[in-house]
Amino acid sequence: MDPIFDHQSLAANRRRARHIGDEGAAFLMNRAADDLADRLSTVGRQFARAAILSPAADAAAAVLRASGKVTDIVEPKDIEPEVLALDAESIDLAISLYGLHAMNDVPGMLVQIRRALRPDGLFLGCMAGSGTLGELRDALLAAETELSGGASPRVFPFADVRDAGALLQRAGFALPVADIETVTVRYETMFGLMRDLRAMGAANALVARSRKPAPRALFMRAAEIYAERFSDDDGRIRATFSTIWLSGWAPHASQQKPSARGSATVSLTQVLGKETGKP
Repeated sequence: MDPIFDHQSLAANRRRARHIGDEGAAFLMNRAADDLADRLSTVGRQFARAAILSPAADAAAAVLRASGKVTDIVEPKDIEPEVLALDAESIDLAISLYGLHAMNDVPGMLVQIRRALRPDGLFLGCMAGSGTLGELRDALLAAETELSGGASPRVFPFADVRDAGALLQRAGFALPVADIETVTVRYETMFGLMRDLRAMGAANALVARSRKPAPRALFMRAAEIYAERFSDDDGRIRATFSTIWLSGWAPHASQQKPSARGSATVSLTQVLGKETGKP
């Protein structure tokens, strides 16, 4: 499989983001941390050992410590890109906040996470989903096509929530769940959005991106198109961020399982007959 993301560029973008240190641009991570706390609060059990697999682990670690449900927290270091440095069945809880969408082999990473979990261990994670930055993608594509007759990729491809749920099943998780939350953020101009993306470490790291510096005229025209197509009455532009939440359990004999095919004791015909009043 040809890689989509350039890991060296991803790492450089994240280092730059840490150097910028713009707390205002952390709104998505802060929101994800709040959601993680809510979701973890509904789980009625303790976890002896949790691993945080996110690029920025501080927010997730704070949630786990505050929950009172985790005894030990580890942050495995990357030995090489997309290789999880955890032994099989060595953790009870795995957390990933906004890391999976920038991986070349998401199915492979999910398999690694499931193998690292002890039986009945839990995976909770979120990733950017389909629809994220759709306005920015459209504006840049239209501007570059208009000015040069073609376009290079500038915005990450994002997974659909149904595909994400299917990946959990494919990786062998039990009781898989995938849901999506969408938030719209408003900016004065497209350039404010781009500043936030840079401060998030989300600048273009696609392998297929153009290595030539983009002309200023491209971004000026894209900003005009963005404002024309995606602004509100007060002139501020809209930016969509969709977050897919994933959860799944490492299989265990105690977990609820669907009934075996053919094991029903009441036929569908009998049920429909009762609902319609027919014998």
